Amino acid sequence: MKFAAFIRYGNPEKITEVRPVHRQYLSQLKETGKLFASGPFTDDSGALIIYEAESEEEARRLIEHDPFYAAGVFQEIQLKAWNRVF
Repeated sequence: MKFAAFIRYGNPEKITEVRPVHRQYLSQLKETGKLFASGPFTDDSGALIIYEAESEEEARRLIEHDPFYAAGVFQEIQLKAWNRVF
């Protein structure tokens, strides 16, 4: 099942510093089939990350293991189950 995370950024001074390890983490998720799509909003206010997970709890664990989460960059997260139609 897919879960879409709508994320609002905070702690902007950490974004540039932590972004390389954040992207490495997402690359690992993509390689293991746990990431469907991800990317920041064009105004850099946040991002959309779509996870492939068995449950909402697993999707939350994937978020909580993200280096951006640990650095306080993820200030607000809305997580919703998502169905791909096209």
